[in-house]
Amino acid sequence: MNKMEIEEIKKMDEHVIYSWKVQGKTEHIIMDHAEGVFMWDVYGKRYYDYCSGLLGTNLGHGNKHVLEAMKKQMDKLCYVSTSFATEVKARLAKSIADVTPGDLDYVFFVNGGAEANENAIKTVRWFTGRNKIYSTWRSYHGATAGAISITGEPRRWVAEPGIPGCTKFFGPYCYRCPFGYESKEKCGIQCLKVLETQIMLDGPETIAAIFMEPITGTNGIIIPPLEYVKGVRELCDRYGILLVADEVMSAWGRTGKWFAMEHYGVVPDIITTAKGLTSCYAPLGAMIWSKRVYECFTKRPFVGGLTFSGHALACAAGVAAIEEYKRGNVIERAAEMENYMTKKLLKLKEEHPSIGDVRNKGLFGCIELTADREKKEPLAGYNDCKMNVMNELTKRMLDNGVYVFAKWDFIFIAPPLIITKEQIDEATDIIGKALEYTDSLVKKKETIKAR
Repeated sequence: MNKMEIEEIKKMDEHVIYSWKVQGKTEHIIMDHAEGVFMWDVYGKRYYDYCSGLLGTNLGHGNKHVLEAMKKQMDKLCYVSTSFATEVKARLAKSIADVTPGDLDYVFFVNGGAEANENAIKTVRWFTGRNKIYSTWRSYHGATAGAISITGEPRRWVAEPGIPGCTKFFGPYCYRCPFGYESKEKCGIQCLKVLETQIMLDGPETIAAIFMEPITGTNGIIIPPLEYVKGVRELCDRYGILLVADEVMSAWGRTGKWFAMEHYGVVPDIITTAKGLTSCYAPLGAMIWSKRVYECFTKRPFVGGLTFSGHALACAAGVAAIEEYKRGNVIERAAEMENYMTKKLLKLKEEHPSIGDVRNKGLFGCIELTADREKKEPLAGYNDCKMNVMNELTKRMLDNGVYVFAKWDFIFIAPPLIITKEQIDEATDIIGKALEYTDSLVKKKETIKAR
């Protein structure tokens, strides 16, 4: 691409509104093409896509099977009214039902994760006749009205007061226990005990559902203890509350299972998902019902709909993606790579004093920064309340050819599931070099304290 063409793209890009940013303040890297775990910008520079876009391009870029399936579908049919059945929509629903846990066999197609959660909110209220929705602090469920209302992090603030009936509770975050315990062995899963107390004080008969990310996504890849997730399921069963698992990020092999809930042996009443469903080759999400929920709506209408629900082209991408997950043993491979990724993250922690904690399940990982390892003092702080370090850190990684999603004190490690050990080594070395910047901030602080 020549200089004149690039300048023309930059002028046109001035008309684009970008997510979560002050507009007109950033010149964006213009990506031109991608293949496997790599992306190339218009200048020909190569980058590791070390976060699978926004944690969803699980099969990597340019998968031939998915692309051919989409091309074939384009020649046949792209779109018809949602009142019609199509072979590809039916095939995808059955393909999803074949891999979901338990009796989660019924699929409502949407465009993405937020819409899946919106429809789940409506479903649980209609099903139970109750109003309240429980969700955790440090959660993210989407940016639409209902989804942002049940979100438990700062992006919710500008949308408040939000929809009524949304209640937050503390989930487990063993590195920074909200109840002050230093280890999960000592706490006895205190957060579960507090949740039951909160339910009793709030009136269990008023609570429709608990929404939970089986592994917290963009608030730090927080992996809950087994007994906690099982305990939440038991509380729901005891009080007639539905359990909704938000698997928008954690499904489709990301954690080494089709769905992260499988690690806990827990079957929710509803799963919401998107991203890896098509490996982000087309916008598509799904709300998946258990048989019990489905049967409720055989006696009354499900009042929900979207113009693009079950869009044929997107469904073709979904069918092909699931076939690829199976054919290439992609999910089993992600499970096998877990230990290797763990070792690489622990080595980074050993080498860099600005790292407080590392954690991962499968290829779903996080580096959490700290200003003081012993005290677990944040470096940037929640919502950048202390200082903004990620802009500079991200720039340094991009300059050296690695893209990751990073915010606050979190660096998210979620490469395409097809990545090799050699590629992990190279990308990790580049991240380590960039972390010299945050190490220098810690050393500077220590010097100031010594004075």
